[in-house]
Amino acid sequence: MVTLSPIVERWGVHEIELAGPAGGNPFAEVRLSARYQFRNRIVEAEGFYDGDGVYRVRFMPDAVGPWSYTTVSNVTELDGLSGEFSVTAASPANHGPVRAVGIDFEYADGTPYLPFGTTAYHWTHDLDEERERQTLRTLAASPFNKLRMCVLPTGPMSPPEVPFAGQDPDGLDKTRFNPVFFRHLEERVRDLRDLGVEADVILFHPYDGGVRGVQDMGRETDHAYLRHVIARLAAFRNVWWSAANEYDFNRAKTVADWDDILRTIQRLDPYEHLRSIHNGTRMYEVAPVYDGNKPWITHQSIQHWDATLTSEWLAACAKPVVIDEISYEGNIGKRWGNVTGAELMDRFWAGMSRGGYVGHGESLAGFQERAWIGNGGGLYGESPTRIAFLRTVMEDRRDGVQLRYLGRRQPAHVTVDLPQDGGYGVELIDTWNMTIVPLDGVHRDRVRVALPRRPYLALRMTRV
Repeated sequence: MVTLSPIVERWGVHEIELAGPAGGNPFAEVRLSARYQFRNRIVEAEGFYDGDGVYRVRFMPDAVGPWSYTTVSNVTELDGLSGEFSVTAASPANHGPVRAVGIDFEYADGTPYLPFGTTAYHWTHDLDEERERQTLRTLAASPFNKLRMCVLPTGPMSPPEVPFAGQDPDGLDKTRFNPVFFRHLEERVRDLRDLGVEADVILFHPYDGGVRGVQDMGRETDHAYLRHVIARLAAFRNVWWSAANEYDFNRAKTVADWDDILRTIQRLDPYEHLRSIHNGTRMYEVAPVYDGNKPWITHQSIQHWDATLTSEWLAACAKPVVIDEISYEGNIGKRWGNVTGAELMDRFWAGMSRGGYVGHGESLAGFQERAWIGNGGGLYGESPTRIAFLRTVMEDRRDGVQLRYLGRRQPAHVTVDLPQDGGYGVELIDTWNMTIVPLDGVHRDRVRVALPRRPYLALRMTRV
C-alpha cells in the first residue's frame, strides 16, 4: 500500500494506491472503498481499478487536522488496510467546492462564486497536447471560470482513446474501462482546478447515432459507468456533474431514467458536488425544462435563447438559473451558432440583470481547424472581452446596489424609481463600449436619466 499524499490541504486530494488482483474483470468483480474518519465523523469514498493490478481510492478532506482511514473490499488483500494523514489549511486560491445557496453560488469557505462559463465539449478527446495547452492558456487569459466538457465522444468522432476497453467503435466492452483515457481526463480536470476553473462534466449526451451504443446501455451498465467516473473525479473540488447535454434528444431514455441517473450520482458522490441536467428541446420554441424542484437537482441548467424568461424560471424554482446555452457567437449555418457578439452580450446582460447566469460559446469558422465549442484552442470573438467587463460589474454588486439593463432599445431618456431608503448615486454603463459614467448629484425617490442614442446601456444605482 502506498499513500501518495500523506499531507493534504483542505479540499485537496488524498490518494491511496494498492496492489491487487488483475485477473478476471476487476472493474466489475472487485469492490473497494475507504472509510475516512475525522473525530466522530466517517465519510466513505469508493475506489476504482486503474489497470495493471493497481487500485486507487481518492478522497477530498473538508476539515483541518488528523484523519484516518480503513479500506473495505470483497478481496482479502485489499480489505482492512489502514493509515493516517494530516490535513492543513487551504492555500489562498483554494476556496473549496462550489455550492448552491438560494439562487446563487458560493465556495465552501463562504466566498461568493459567480459562474461565467464557456463550452468546449471535446477539448480532451483528441489527446492533442499542443491544442490542450493552448486551450488552458486561453482560459487563463479569459473571464471564464467554468467549462462544460463531455466524457463520451460523439458518434462521428474517431478519438485515439475512448472511455471503454476494446476495439472502438463496435468492439467495445462496456463492463471494462480504459485507464489511459481516464488518466488523461483527470490531468485536464486537475489543470482546470489549478486555473480556478470549474469542470462541468457532462456524463451522457444524445449524439452517438448508434455507433457505440452508449445512449442505451441499460441501467446496470449506466450505473457501473457512473460509479467509475465518480470514483475517479469526485475528489477534485472543481467538479460539477451534468447528467446529460440535451437529455430530451435521447429517445432511449425516459424522464424516469434520468431521475434514476441523477439519484445515482447523488448517492455515489460523498461530497454533494453540484448536479444538473441540460434540456435540448428546440430552444426557439417553448422548452419544457427538467423539473429543477426535484431534490437531486442543485441548480437549473437551461438551454433557451430568451434570457428574459430568467425571472419566470426563478419564480417556478428557487434554485440558481444557469443558461448554459443561449446561442453561440459564430458564423456557422445553424441559428444557434451564428449570433453576433453584440447579440450574445445583450442576452448575457438580460439574464444576469434578472438574477440568473449565462454561459458562453464560440462557433466561429475560419480561424482554426475546429471551433472553440468543439475542441477548444483559441477564442476569436468580440464577446470575451465584454464578458470580462460584465464580470467586474457583477462581482462589484453588493447590498445597496441595483442594476437595470435597458437592452436593444434606445430611448432619449428613462425614469427610474429608487428605493425609499436614502440617496443614490447613478452611473450610466455602456455595456458594449465598456464605459461607466457617473451622473452628477445624489438622487432620491426617482431619477430621470437622459440617454445617448445607442442601445445596450445599463444603469447602476448605488446607495450612498
